[in-house]
This record gives sequence, structure tokens and C-alpha cells, in this order.
Amino acid sequence: QVQLVESGGGLVQAGASLRLSCAASGRTFGSYTMCWFRQAPGLEREFVATISWIADSTYYSDSVKGRFTISRDNAKNTVYLQMNSLKPEDTAVYYCAAHQNYYRCRLEYEYAYWGQGTQVTVSS
Repeated sequence: QVQLVESGGGLVQAGASLRLSCAASGRTFGSYTMCWFRQAPGLEREFVATISWIADSTYYSDSVKGRFTISRDNAKNTVYLQMNSLKPEDTAVYYCAAHQNYYRCRLEYEYAYWGQGTQVTVSS
């Protein structure tokens, strides 16, 4: 089992950048596909990005493709989300998730529990 703690959120202006981090505990972190999700006020939680366990494959939602980059450092048990050219519609609480299946990682209903997440607020 992997426990996850997100950090790095904040209040920024449109066009700015932020890098989120997700620190994982557990010796098997390197065997998990990792995903980022987000949930804006009043909306469903949505998939943002995923990265395979050896970082040879990534996938992004259309809304962030070309602006966000997911990466991981298995030696540090950490996954990152570099967010550039932020827009007000990126405002949300961001969560990371771990899954043993690359494709199912991006399915919100696969998870029974979520962490605290990290708040990202983008002002116009």
C-alpha cells in the first residue's frame, strides 16, 4: 500500500507556473503508475495526467496537454506536476493517486480514499 501527500499549491496569477509534488511512502512506489486528478468547486473530480512506473509513457487530459508535464523520481518516491501557462479554470484541489494498472489509474472511481490534496488558485 502506498500513502501519498501532495504539496506545492498556491495562489498565482494567470500565465504563471507552479510545480506540485506528491511524496509517497512505501518501498513499492516504483512499481505503481501515478496519476494526478483535480476537483474544482462544485464539479466532479477529473483526471489530469498519468505516468507509467518507469516513466516511459505519459498521458494528459485535453485541457492540460501542452501546458502541464508529469514526471517522477523513483529514487525520491516522488511524482511531480509542472504546470505552466496557468489559467483561472485550472483552479482546483489537486490530488495524486497510485495504481498498479496504467490505464485504470486515470479512472476516478477506482479509488475509495483520497488525501488532502493541494489547493491551486489562479487569478485572472
